[in-house]
Amino acid sequence: MLENGRLERPRPLHLHIRILWPWGMATEGWRARLRELEGPEADMLLGTSLSRRFVGLPMWMNHPANVAGFYGLLVSLALVLPYRFGYPDGVWVPTWMYHTSLLLASCMGLGFASVVIVRLTGRHPVAPLRSVLYVMPFVGLALLGFNVSDMVEVPPAIVWFLLLLPGPLYVHLSWAPRWRLLCMLEDGRDPFAGVDFEGPSSEATVERVVDDDSDLKDVLDALEAPGADEEA
Repeated sequence: MLENGRLERPRPLHLHIRILWPWGMATEGWRARLRELEGPEADMLLGTSLSRRFVGLPMWMNHPANVAGFYGLLVSLALVLPYRFGYPDGVWVPTWMYHTSLLLASCMGLGFASVVIVRLTGRHPVAPLRSVLYVMPFVGLALLGFNVSDMVEVPPAIVWFLLLLPGPLYVHLSWAPRWRLLCMLEDGRDPFAGVDFEGPSSEATVERVVDDDSDLKDVLDALEAPGADEEA
């Protein structure tokens, strides 16, 4: 593009490139702005301990597809022992490699889908139910062990559902929206536009608690009665 006698390069389309694969998109400017945030704004961008670990990585590395693929890799490594003892010697390695490739492709594909969906909807992060989500892979691994040892026959669909769901679900609910906000912060835009961080006032909270507690409400009504001051 020629402007004022100088040849200028067109500006890169950061957002469109990031949706596909963000190689070379990492910069350090957004980290300085991130450290300046406090309170609920920092909580929205940083999240819990797991999300904080991903925030510390370069932006190309903590892409939602990479995070979901990393979960698939962890699950595939956990399948080594069940496959080693559940399949014959000449079969377990090709079977494990085949299922590992399916896990990685499925998880990364779901991660890409989450990026696109969050980009279109503009949804903010939602905290998943960790007490249930973190237990599901271990339950699925135990059921898989029962299947390969012929102790209990469990439908394979249930086993793979429990093994596959937690990682992509965490990415879709929590990390993909948070990654979108981080990209906005890196581009110098306001990721909190239209977000109301002000909760209900303390007075409104007290009134809600009193209304829910009938015994406490009766005590306060008795104290506010006209004859209460005279008796005191």
